[in-house]
Amino acid sequence: MKELTPREIVKELDKYIIGQDKAKKSVAIAMRNRWRRLQVQNELKEEIMPNNIILIGPTGVGKTEIARRLAKLAQAPFIKVEASKFTEVGYVGRDVESIIRDLVDLAVSMVKAERTNAVKEKAELLAEERLLDLLLPPVKVKMKLNEPAVVDKEVEEKRERTREKLKKSLLEKKLENRMVEMDIPSDSFPMMQIFSPIGIEEMGLNIQDLFGGMVPKKMKKRKMTISEARKILVQEEAQKLIDMEQAISEAIRRVENSGIVFLDEIDKIAGERSKIGPDVSREGVQRDLLPIVEGSSVLTKYGMTKTDHVLFIASGAFHISKPSDLIPELQGRFPIRVELNSLTTEDFIRILTEPENALVKQYIALLGTEGIELKFNNDAIREIARIAYEVNMRTENIGARRLHTIMTFLLDEILFNAPDVPNKKIMITEEHVTNVLKDIVADEDLSRYIL
Repeated sequence: MKELTPREIVKELDKYIIGQDKAKKSVAIAMRNRWRRLQVQNELKEEIMPNNIILIGPTGVGKTEIARRLAKLAQAPFIKVEASKFTEVGYVGRDVESIIRDLVDLAVSMVKAERTNAVKEKAELLAEERLLDLLLPPVKVKMKLNEPAVVDKEVEEKRERTREKLKKSLLEKKLENRMVEMDIPSDSFPMMQIFSPIGIEEMGLNIQDLFGGMVPKKMKKRKMTISEARKILVQEEAQKLIDMEQAISEAIRRVENSGIVFLDEIDKIAGERSKIGPDVSREGVQRDLLPIVEGSSVLTKYGMTKTDHVLFIASGAFHISKPSDLIPELQGRFPIRVELNSLTTEDFIRILTEPENALVKQYIALLGTEGIELKFNNDAIREIARIAYEVNMRTENIGARRLHTIMTFLLDEILFNAPDVPNKKIMITEEHVTNVLKDIVADEDLSRYIL
């Protein structure tokens, strides 16, 4: 598997995120350092700890988008979680150890998918043989006591010829819609009540795995087309070919050496210490995060998993709280701090046109499905960007998300009337943008609640 260089990572992020070069650079270096550590040969490898990062910046400037794009780039187990979802251990809610449990689950699915792909061809051949057995069941030979089974050679040869014809038809996909009846595992599992102060998900245990040996798997007969049956049989054969113990060991190894956790909204668990009662969703969560970020062993349903070399990237807007409001021990676990810049008019112009998923490109594609050719001239795009910046400055600064509200309001009538419009060519000009948005932009109350 080819590892991306920091320059290549930044180049990939540039396709979707405008500006924020410092944040992209820090994240790219951190990701490359995972690979570098694994190349170190001696005992020093175990001593090289990841430099966790905290991204600080207003909402809508690209923090979460960096995480989304990293997830696709990271050739490693990656999970993005909201810090505000967790509560302190012992209280109702999810505890922070479930982050590592979920990360291991993802890694197991990742390795399983890779290994399934590797044995796909062999699994398909075995599935074809089972399909032939369904279409042409083996001849049942009647056996008499103390006498050898007698197989009629002519019948056997005729059966083989029929089987070859069916095999050819299967390979040519001529029998895809023919119905067959086959046994498939039943999803139902015997009901049982478990008395526990925590949920089954939090136990990190799979009840099916625990009691699977005691309770035999229920099978049910189902009629389906050959194309449906083939998919099920390929999956079943692939499962038999994969060594799940090896796959689980590999998944845990990947999590421990190159796992990445993106902790979004970390500012929501920062703040002043609660004066009354325990602060179960703020300082309590920070205390629980400490050992995991520093390095500890977490029990998952696949075994113990060490978090010493898992990379943590945290992000937060810090509108109300400050990074210094985090408990000092947690601050120390995030040595690299990167501030993301607020977006300017020029940034908005680039966001509207340059990324591969730019809003202008999205609306052109959406209206293209109705046969409408939508175009924006440069002055219109500049005016949209100017209005977005102005409204952000006068009301709450929600960054690039402001463009979504403005574009939706601007194209509201066009999107509504699109199926009935006789003129299939529409040009959005600066004048049109000004006419549609001038009243709302002028009235501060309207711009606050509509845009």
